[in-house]
Amino acid sequence: MGSKSDMLKKAFRAAFPYTIPIFAGFWFLGLTYGIYMNVSGFSFWYPMLMSITIFAGSIEFVTVNMLLGAFNPLQAFAMTLMINARHLFYGISMLDKFRGLGWKKVYLIFGMCDETFSINYTADIPEGVDRGWFMFFVTLLNHFYWFSGATLGGIFGSLIQFNTEGLDFVMTAMFVVIFLEQWLKEKNHTSALLGLGISLICLLAFGADNFIIPAMLSLLAVLTVMRQPLEKGGEVQ
Repeated sequence: MGSKSDMLKKAFRAAFPYTIPIFAGFWFLGLTYGIYMNVSGFSFWYPMLMSITIFAGSIEFVTVNMLLGAFNPLQAFAMTLMINARHLFYGISMLDKFRGLGWKKVYLIFGMCDETFSINYTADIPEGVDRGWFMFFVTLLNHFYWFSGATLGGIFGSLIQFNTEGLDFVMTAMFVVIFLEQWLKEKNHTSALLGLGISLICLLAFGADNFIIPAMLSLLAVLTVMRQPLEKGGEVQ
């Protein structure tokens, strides 16, 4: 029993520092979401339950308008699929990492948001730390940050008044830092340059609102074709 407890503590201590930047971003955005729900006329129960069960920031903001509009489940399904289709590619990327994790795999799949995927895919897990529990605690902590922020925003939304314009840039800045860390860690930058180039081409071709899915499909195709050369270069593990 003691050995398992030590293993859990070690995994938690290793995971927590990776989630500190996520805490800052999720709390600001979660509070903003909770306040938005409050001023839209919803009780704090809505952001609290939605942050636990949906746990997808973009679609949670969109859901506010869906709840205020006419009941249209088909539109809700299509909107959710369109906004979160990128998670299909996250799942494909994590197939090997999630293999053999037992019951933890179910929660890891549910809680795999953008930020959690970035950490679990790129983190150098210290030697002696259980991989499954490390990824579990990263996912759980990030989930808790969003849940607590959204709940507090819903509870105190009517009491707090401040300008939240520009807070969404916190997450953009965080992803830039993650990209730079990955860039510095790798000796061969082929895959990173491919990602930037293909994304830029799709941005110009499809526009800012529609480029993500074409970019990911293109990246998946190109990286699949180039898998062997990249493996020889040490980029694909």
